[in-house]
Amino acid sequence: MLATFVLFCIGIGAFRRVALYDAFLEGAKEGLQTAWNILPPMLSMLCAIRAFSACGLMDGLCALFSPLLSWVGLPPETLPLMLLRPLSGSASLAMLKEILDFYGPDSRIGMVACVMMGSSETVFYTCGVYLGAAGVKKSRHIIPCALIAWLFGSLAAGFLV
Repeated sequence: MLATFVLFCIGIGAFRRVALYDAFLEGAKEGLQTAWNILPPMLSMLCAIRAFSACGLMDGLCALFSPLLSWVGLPPETLPLMLLRPLSGSASLAMLKEILDFYGPDSRIGMVACVMMGSSETVFYTCGVYLGAAGVKKSRHIIPCALIAWLFGSLAAGFLV
């Protein structure tokens, strides 16, 4: 399938008389420049996530919000996943694996965790990477709107499962 797509792109480029190799090199240069621009926000986000987990703030937030979210239908066991999801995709994926290993994929906790994982995005990571690459300094309403969508997606996981 990929080979067909590559041949199709080469065919269109040849038909339109595009200098394919030069276009490829220009795209590679732009890709490297984008990667270089993304690196600082990505590193700062990863350091912040590690500090958030290491200082015990995650445990404190879980203890604080657990009664409220139990009242609205979310199992308290999914709270660390809910709090990690906007920060880190890999950390939340590891948390999902831990939940599924301990409770099983067919349990209510496992199903809520899976729906929660699929209905939300790594808000701060995505905004940090894309806004950093685009050179945006002030995000204005992007992060609050994304966090509202994350909250409703996570709460919907408890209601729908």
